[in-house]
Amino acid sequence: MRRRRLDLRLWTPAAVLALVVLACFAGPALLGPDGAQQALGERLAPPAWLAGAVDGKPLGTDAFGRDMLTRTLEGGRVSLQVGFGAATGAVVIGLLLGLVAGYWGGWWDRAIMTVADVWLAFPFLVIALAAVAVVGSDVPVLVALLTLGGWVLPTRVTRTIVQRVRSEDYVVAAAGAGASDLYLVRRHVLPQVLPANLVVWSFTVGALVVIEGALSFLGLGVKPPTPSWGNIVSDGTPYLETAWWVVAWPALMIVVTVMCANGLGTALRRRWQAGSRVLEASSELDKGVAP
Repeated sequence: MRRRRLDLRLWTPAAVLALVVLACFAGPALLGPDGAQQALGERLAPPAWLAGAVDGKPLGTDAFGRDMLTRTLEGGRVSLQVGFGAATGAVVIGLLLGLVAGYWGGWWDRAIMTVADVWLAFPFLVIALAAVAVVGSDVPVLVALLTLGGWVLPTRVTRTIVQRVRSEDYVVAAAGAGASDLYLVRRHVLPQVLPANLVVWSFTVGALVVIEGALSFLGLGVKPPTPSWGNIVSDGTPYLETAWWVVAWPALMIVVTVMCANGLGTALRRRWQAGSRVLEASSELDKGVAP
């Protein structure tokens, strides 16, 4: 029974997150291009269950008469590209740096961790605002920028685990028997650090989706007419009292995505804590993942 509950905690957020991703990437193509077209005669029409709704637009329309279902899914495609892309980049960079710092140590360790400490001393959102103002805010720029903002935690988690694994008797014995460093890293270290970094990746996705939404809400994310959840919420704010649905659907999608990503990370962490090196990195994970 306990194992079934743990599996449910794992697969429920994973399934919902997969459904969100599938809907955002495949949904607009299935709905067709009409929903993205402006129709000023249908502007601010309510959802289907309220009086005054427009046929074929079940979630209502925005200030330009565009279908909110199509707009929300299209905005999710951009937000998820940024969140998933930046989280993956940050974890890959952190994994490589953590392996170098934890396994080879010495001045490599001191240099990498000094850079990490210095990086954390700067307020990331201020740096992001300045960078976006200078180089623009298209999707590749946001992915690169948020990747640089999220590499510190996976670096620290990986370093902590690698240092512990490297001191284990079986690793020391293998090294004494003549095994190369690359063999030891591939055979004994990577299997221990990958689960922990998958947990970090899941939490980082949620954090970066929120940050991308905040940047877009402030007008520093992707520029209209390209939609993202953040700029759709920003566009709908003036109509919050009269057309709440313009803000509600993208905001709800942000909440669902973040909850599922964090729920998946929590479930993976609980599942792997027993008898794995994820437990060794718990103190680092407890510090949070937001850049």
